[in-house]
Amino acid sequence: MTQSIETAFEVLSEGQLEIVRPGGEGYGPIPGGSTRRGVLARLGKNKLAFVSLCFLILLHLIVFAGPLFWRVPPESMNPAVALSGWSLTHPLGVDDLGRDELSRMLYGGRVTLAVGFASMAFSVILGVIIGTSAAFFGGVTDVLLMRLTDAMMAIPNLFFVLVALTVLGKSPLMVVLVIGFSSWMQVARVVYGETLKWKAYEFVEASVATGASPFRTLVRHILPQTYPSVIVSATLGIAWSILTESAISYLGLGIQPPTPSWGNMLQNAQQYVWTAPMLAVLPGMGVTLVVLAYNFLGDGLRDALDSRY
Repeated sequence: MTQSIETAFEVLSEGQLEIVRPGGEGYGPIPGGSTRRGVLARLGKNKLAFVSLCFLILLHLIVFAGPLFWRVPPESMNPAVALSGWSLTHPLGVDDLGRDELSRMLYGGRVTLAVGFASMAFSVILGVIIGTSAAFFGGVTDVLLMRLTDAMMAIPNLFFVLVALTVLGKSPLMVVLVIGFSSWMQVARVVYGETLKWKAYEFVEASVATGASPFRTLVRHILPQTYPSVIVSATLGIAWSILTESAISYLGLGIQPPTPSWGNMLQNAQQYVWTAPMLAVLPGMGVTLVVLAYNFLGDGLRDALDSRY
């Protein structure tokens, strides 16, 4: 009997049914129950967000599948053709060391996008754990975790990243961890507010009343309600991570040569900006378009995942 009641409230918490009072008056559907089809339909109405989504899908396919067809190694050098322009052999030209620019754009895009996604995943996981724990358990846990969040938000992100990488090293794994650790606070704040809101709903109280453990109540009933906010935060977090990786690589503290990334390609091209401007334009354009597309997509998802629209 207890299991059946808990199962019923799990269904209610997903927004699939209505809660009805004994007298027949309905509370109405639980908010946050948007279907995938409805979300895609609303996202499709936002032309800018939809175009951004299509662009990002196409770009990721090109970057990750392109090296399977364009097999020129990105580290292969031919000084005899250094800084030469576009040709059939080198469609995007070559850099100052005679390395194929198309190959470096593909492999560098792989690295930049992978670092952005991995950093975002780490920051989201950390932010969700801290935000939900603080709001759900309250008391001393709330005070300690949220004051830690406030303290981290008071530190300039880029300054923190530069100091941490200078002290801890510049390996790709360290770059991912440092960027992720510098950006979890926004996610924690958003999830904290969402958890406080859903914690007061009847289906959560019913879960506790049926004897469910705090961990089960948190994971099965509250955490799924925060998914829309987490998805939007993750989308915007990827853009921030990519921009940060490009900035620190440009400063020489991120991904280190000979491994290409769009950031260190910008660093290498700065002294040839007047003689071979495309060496800087191509990676710079890549970073700019990806960051803008993720920002536009995040804005579109914020509206599409809001059940009021």
